Amino acid sequence: MTEVKFYESVEDEKLQFAVIISKSQDKYVFCKHKDRDTWEVPGGHREPGENILETAKRELYEETGALEFDIEPVCAYSVLVSDNFEHRENFGMLFVAHIKVFEKELHSEIEKTALMEDWPKRWTYPEIQPELIKEAKKRGYL
Repeated sequence: MTEVKFYESVEDEKLQFAVIISKSQDKYVFCKHKDRDTWEVPGGHREPGENILETAKRELYEETGALEFDIEPVCAYSVLVSDNFEHRENFGMLFVAHIKVFEKELHSEIEKTALMEDWPKRWTYPEIQPELIKEAKKRGYL
């Protein structure tokens, strides 16, 4: 079972991930990892010494090739994972970005990106990422 919760703020040291719901030309930007046949929102793990905004900017560039963009935080979130009597709550920060210019080639584990008017049919994280997009919409960011 996976549960997503939203928070106005969380202690900075708890934030492990940045997820960036991105749009360009009024379409959503989704990524396809080289090792998967599913689509996902750009994002990833926070590196030691990074603030969470730096994480978001780095991941957005690495996964989409975004060179020029506007980015802003939406809210903190957590994912509560329960399996085999183990319960973990992982925290992240949700951002939105509007990408103006992309690099011509990707230099990461991402095989390709796509601009989509609607959400993909096959998600990498189907219990999490659609909920993040819904929350950003509900809060008026999309």
